[in-house]
Amino acid sequence: MSTGKRCEGKLALVTGAAQGLGAAHATLLAREGARVLCTDINGQGAEDTAARINSECGVGHAHGIAHDVTDPDQWEMAVDAAREEIGGLNVLVNNAGIGVPGNIEDCSFEDWQRCFSINVDSIFHGCQKALPLMREHAPGSIINISSIAGLIASDTMPAYNASKAAVWMLSKSIALHCAKKNMQIRCNSIHPTFVDTPILDGTAKAARLEKDVLLEKLARQIPLKFVGEPNDIANAVVYLASDESRFMTGAEIKLDGGISAM
Repeated sequence: MSTGKRCEGKLALVTGAAQGLGAAHATLLAREGARVLCTDINGQGAEDTAARINSECGVGHAHGIAHDVTDPDQWEMAVDAAREEIGGLNVLVNNAGIGVPGNIEDCSFEDWQRCFSINVDSIFHGCQKALPLMREHAPGSIINISSIAGLIASDTMPAYNASKAAVWMLSKSIALHCAKKNMQIRCNSIHPTFVDTPILDGTAKAARLEKDVLLEKLARQIPLKFVGEPNDIANAVVYLASDESRFMTGAEIKLDGGISAM
């Protein structure tokens, strides 16, 4: 466990924080000194994450709320909650996301729209609603969780590929806008490959495989020969949230075990 305070004074909102990557991001940010608002459509899960953080880091380090990231009105509510519960906002981690099944012939248009609504529209709404408060507490950092699937395509996941590629390019546009307006707010994207989170439990079930068998199968596709852990991604979130990355904007961090080098 880190004993540093690399994010001391940071005020962070993390979406999709009920479990998996979002919970890891929120926890590691708090360990490094940030105050964190955990949000998730699963409000109880977000509150549970906040409770675990407060148990470890001390009361008041984290708060949890229910938050549908596809709803602009709920984004206004979440930004208001950041102002009231953690004292403002200067780190926004757009982590919430989903994958949907189906190749270009099988994927339904409804699933396509749902994938873009959660993966892309949420970032559009979130940044529009959060930037005014973030400007008050600059310098700041917007961290968008994309995927290596936004850079490398697959024939089986067009909606996920296209939505995560949109996150990549949207992040660059936001970065350039903030720089042009001299906001002192940076924006970058993170592109993980397979990570051992509860999402893989569903993947294993759908594939009718034991979880350890699935992990071995996925690891064989990665040059480093192992599947990532949530903190492998959360460490990058801490770096981008901290002032250590003050000269980094409009960039992408690939955390893919070497897949994109092939």
